[in-house]
Amino acid sequence: MREQWGSGLGFVLAGIGSAVGLGNIWRFAYVAGENGGGAFLLVYLLVVAALGVPLVVAELAIGKRGGADAATAFASLAPRSPWRHAGWLGIAGAGLILSYYAVIAGWALRFVALALSGRLWEVPAGGFAAGFGAFIADPLAPLLWQGAMMLAAMLVVAGGIARGIERVNLWLMPLLALIVVGLAAYALSLPGAAGGVAFLFRPDWAAVLRPGVIMDALGQAFFSIGIGMAVYVTYGGYMRPEHPVPLSALIIVVADTGFAIVAGLAIFPAVFAMGGDPAAGPELAFITLPQIFLAMPGGRVVGSVFFLLLAAAALTSMVSLLEVPVAAVMHRWRIQRTAAVALTGGAILLAGVPAALGYGVLAGVTILGAPILEGVDRLVSNLLLPLAGLTVAVFFGWIVPRGEAPALAELEGRPGGAALLWMLRYLAPLLIAGLMLRLLLGAPLPGDG
Repeated sequence: MREQWGSGLGFVLAGIGSAVGLGNIWRFAYVAGENGGGAFLLVYLLVVAALGVPLVVAELAIGKRGGADAATAFASLAPRSPWRHAGWLGIAGAGLILSYYAVIAGWALRFVALALSGRLWEVPAGGFAAGFGAFIADPLAPLLWQGAMMLAAMLVVAGGIARGIERVNLWLMPLLALIVVGLAAYALSLPGAAGGVAFLFRPDWAAVLRPGVIMDALGQAFFSIGIGMAVYVTYGGYMRPEHPVPLSALIIVVADTGFAIVAGLAIFPAVFAMGGDPAAGPELAFITLPQIFLAMPGGRVVGSVFFLLLAAAALTSMVSLLEVPVAAVMHRWRIQRTAAVALTGGAILLAGVPAALGYGVLAGVTILGAPILEGVDRLVSNLLLPLAGLTVAVFFGWIVPRGEAPALAELEGRPGGAALLWMLRYLAPLLIAGLMLRLLLGAPLPGDG
């Protein structure tokens, strides 16, 4: 018998948990910082409204109709078309993302351990940058922390949908919301915090239409919300008939976006109050923020809570990413969940080893001129996920019969149904294809300088 969510609340919180993760905290902060704060946020909100909500509705609708893993869900709607294989793109993407996502999550877990033990606040010789550099260059330590986070995710997924994934999110997501709001309130109380608020909410209008800003906003939306990873197709397969697709999608996207903004309010006011650099890049969370926490009043407690938030949010996203290939393996090979988790999780863990060692043993290997982890992240966020999102938009807008699509999205006879179909048929493909074409014609990837 197919597993199902135990309750509507549990399903929505699991959906939010899949979206809320490193993308909202670690990645949103440094990408927004590199792109001028307010200009990036404005473009990001437009991208989320125009692409995020329609694509999540489409993915949930496909999954709910299919009632199985992502590959089967697409095949059930186009059984005799080449498009029946479309679900495999998202499944592959989820596994690839998880392979390096677990590495960064392992960094966060290590910082939790260091903060709780007090060793994080012992400034190493050469400063925090040297200390972090020595850790990620170590031939063993990054692998151990990566493995610890993968093991935690595997244990949750092995528990099943209602008793594993849903149960963890039911208590973890409200806790994470309280933590991030508390951190934001504290950061806003610091002298000089107004500069961080202005940075995040006052856009540089000249930067709004800059292609690099739009590209980064698109990549961030796909990475943060989880579009194109087949997560919502997979989670939609466990929905009960009474769980509404449009409302669920809207709540998930709004909650994810709100979490990212509040996390920004927890980070940028503190950065400005302590004289930090908001454009510090990927090192913002692991090098710049520890320096800031050490200098601020009560910073050791705040820093410990922040890294706990980062690790816990990473876990909820890892769980959803792992469930995507696990569901496919269970259905295709007809094996038990525990065996599927062990097989899939073990393979993904091994696939992530190069990313974990990319700053040490494999430092000489680069992808797009960057270390392995960063190069793969750029390819995934700016090429693979948009391509998967384009596939979903075309499939739902053009392959699914036009008369069936609004009913599939549970918007039949409503104005929202026509608008959703128009965005998926025209707006989403044109925007995604245009930006991808720009890359293929030789424009630099965001983050290349």
